[in-house]
Parts: sequence; C-alpha cells; structure tokens
Amino acid sequence: MSRSDDVLKVHRLAHTGGSAALLEWLAARLGGWAGVVRAGGPGAAEADREQAGQAPAAAVRGAAEMSARGVRSAVLHGDGSATLLFALDAGRAGDTGRALAAVLPLPHPPDAPALLADAAVPLALVLRAEEAQRREERALIAEARAREAVLHLLMNDRLSTAHQIAEALRPPLPDPMRMYVAECRTGRRAEVARLCQELTGGRAWVVRCPVYVRHLIILVPADAEAVSAEHDPLAGALTATAPDCAVGVSGELALGQAPTAYTQAFHALAVARGRDERHARFGPGPELALAAHEAGADWAGALLAPLHSYAPRRPQDPGGQELRATAHAWLDFGPHATRLLKVHRNTLAARVRLVETLLGLDLGRLGDQAALSLALRLTPAAGRGSGTAAPAAAPELDAVLRDPRLTEWARAHLSRLTGPDAPAGARTTVRTWLEHDARLAPAAAALGVSVPGARKRLARVETLLERSLLQSPSVRYDLWLAHRAEELAGGLTP
Repeated sequence: MSRSDDVLKVHRLAHTGGSAALLEWLAARLGGWAGVVRAGGPGAAEADREQAGQAPAAAVRGAAEMSARGVRSAVLHGDGSATLLFALDAGRAGDTGRALAAVLPLPHPPDAPALLADAAVPLALVLRAEEAQRREERALIAEARAREAVLHLLMNDRLSTAHQIAEALRPPLPDPMRMYVAECRTGRRAEVARLCQELTGGRAWVVRCPVYVRHLIILVPADAEAVSAEHDPLAGALTATAPDCAVGVSGELALGQAPTAYTQAFHALAVARGRDERHARFGPGPELALAAHEAGADWAGALLAPLHSYAPRRPQDPGGQELRATAHAWLDFGPHATRLLKVHRNTLAARVRLVETLLGLDLGRLGDQAALSLALRLTPAAGRGSGTAAPAAAPELDAVLRDPRLTEWARAHLSRLTGPDAPAGARTTVRTWLEHDARLAPAAAALGVSVPGARKRLARVETLLERSLLQSPSVRYDLWLAHRAEELAGGLTP
C-alpha cells in the first residue's frame, strides 16, 4: 500500500469511525500497539481511557521523557521493541501533553514513522471534535437537570428560587400560562420539544418529565394564541406532526398554580388518548380546593402543624419542607416519586413512614391518603407559616365534609357516574374500587370480574369523568372524599 493510500485511509477512518477506529487500524497496520498517552504530572501520563485503555509502560515513559525534553516527536528503543511518539497538541493553546504513541516489535515497518506523522494531524482534529461533542452533551444534560429543578421548585410553591434559576435559561417562565403534557415515544421527545419552540416563536418553556419517560411538560404564555375547548392550535399541530403523540392541556392559570395546572393537563391527557384528534383541554368542573377552603383551612392547618414545625435532629436529615415535598410527590406518583425527588426507594419509604408518624396517619389506607392530599392543597408550603400550633378547636375531616358546600361539590362531582352517558354499574365499580384502597386485584374479586375486566371498567369511567384514575396523579382522592361527603349527607347507605 502506498503512502497516499495510507493517508486517504487515515482521513476516511477519522471522518467515519472517529479516533477509536483510527487507532485500531494503526495498530493492525503496524503490527503493534497504538494509542494516545498523556504527559503532565502524576497520573497524567497514561492512556486516554476513551481510546485504548491501559498503555504499555514504554509508551508512558516515552511520553514523560518527550514532555520533559520539550520535543514534538521521539523514538525510544527498548528490549526487542521501539516506541514512536508524535505530539498532538504542541503549539496549541491549552496543550494537554497528549501524544500519539506506537509500541512496535523490532524490526518495525520502515514506513511506520511517516504513517504515524501523517495520522497525528487528523487524529488531533478528531480528538478535539469528540471532546467538543462530549462538552455539548454535558451542557445539554446540565440544562435538562436545571429545567427539572425549576419544575420541582414550581411544584413546591417556591417561585422566587425557580425564577432565579430560570434566569440562566431561555425563555423566561410564563405567567400566566397554560400547561401542556405531551406524551410521545421517548425517541421523539427532542423533536416534539423543537416543534413547540418553532410553533410558539421560542416562547415555550419545555422540560422533560422526571417521572414519566414518554412525557414532556410545556409551559406556554397564556396570550400566545387564542384557544378554546374545541380549538388549540399548538396541541393540534403537535398531534398532526407526530401521530403517536397525545396532548393534555390545562386551563389558563398563574405560574404559582403550577401544581394545579399539571394535574389538569394530566387529566386532560387521559381523555386525549381516547379521542381521534389525540388532544384535549381540561374539562370544566367544580374544584375541591375552592369548595373546601373556607371550611377546611383550620382542619388542614391542624393536621399538618407537626409537619410544618418539624425540626430534624441532624442537619443532614430532611426538615418539614422537604418532608412535605416528599409527601406531595408520593401521593402524586407513588413509588415513581423517587425519579422526581432523586432519592433511593428506601429513602422514600423512610420519609413516608416519618410523615405517617408525625401526622398520626396510616398512608396504606386510601382515606388517610385523601385526607393528606386535601390538607396539602388547602395550606401553603411548609416554612411559610409561623411554625406555631394550629387552632386547638380545628374540626375533624368529617365535620369539614359535612359542610353544605362540600356536599354540593360531592354531588356535582359524582353526578356523571349515574348520568345517561354512564356505563352500566359505573358507580358500583368506582365505589368498590375505593373501598379496597384503589387496588385492582381485591376490587376485581369483590366485583366478580377479572383484573383486566376491572381495569377496562375504570378506563371507561376515566373517559366519562375526563379525569385520570389508573395512572397517577389520579382523581381517586377526590372521588373518595366525594363519596364520604355524600355518605355523611345521607346520600348513601353506609
């Protein structure tokens, strides 16, 4: 093979296979070892880990000696072998002391020095390109994690800190806003994110959902486009361009209502999956937090007071605010909350047990889960209060649920289960499921159907209620509270 053929082969490999392919070919072509070594201090004179693993001792010694002498190439002879080295970064700003090294048995091919000299320049270029790509990938990962952190802060009512972090990102957080939850194949999330930016003129604030790997969460300024329950240009464009995509859309809300907006968009997504157009806006309906706020504020404050005033014994342990965030995430996502909170499942379980102990609840029971969910919605985030005890005369949950406003909310919330569009036995299916703590297997046994059969019944109820039941965040807590409020009002037989 001529030198020109070798040069063409070197450039072709550098372009198509990168540094690893080029070094592998050089080693095979010369019948020895070829790799990248560094010289520059303790632990630095070693093979580049991305290239060739552990370098031979002769290559390490040669790189150190070449660096010490300040030369750009060197040949060192040893017992039965020769080490040839060519500097890769010499004369360049930020010289890393890297060198292309080859350890060859004697006698080595006579064209080895020329071949290595010809390979050094394209190898240096491709190494720099690969480093730039790795830096870009790290920057993208850092941005994704920063956006996820902003989302976490928004969901825990820490707007000021969220804005501070978001200042380094683009665009600014929209307020007021609509929230979209787009569901698509994991390989298409980047494409859908780019499409969101194009369709909104770069005004969409996009973050990959930390819990559901197929979901994108998108915040769009409320004034971006005129939308209605029947017409949403952004959602329509997303589903038209990505046919496998489904989109749920919240109402127009302030940024401080991000948790509510997410729940609305998530429920709308459950409806969108069953529609031909594959997108849906959150349907109007009575809001539990609004109906219960006046009657339940004192009760919620009393229930959560031990959590809000909790001070850990050790500084590394979670405080009241972190435990509140844990409880909220666990109620919304169950064991998947580990992805949102970035903690081990054992850490999550220990925190949930601590919340149970502090509040005197059994969070294995759906009723206690529903009570905690309502209390969290009726109180500000931990740390906002004074940390003092709640009013001593605060009512019990049943007293709150007996309030006429809650009775009215409950009957409106449950009316669809017995309306003309309701499937047969919808009310019985839901009530049985709730009585068994929203667990499918025992509910199916009580109903006398298979587990898939019970799941299909609940899926039909999802469409009827326009709310998610089977996937969290679920409306099961509100359904339990509505059934209990109606039962207390005499609407059901206990």
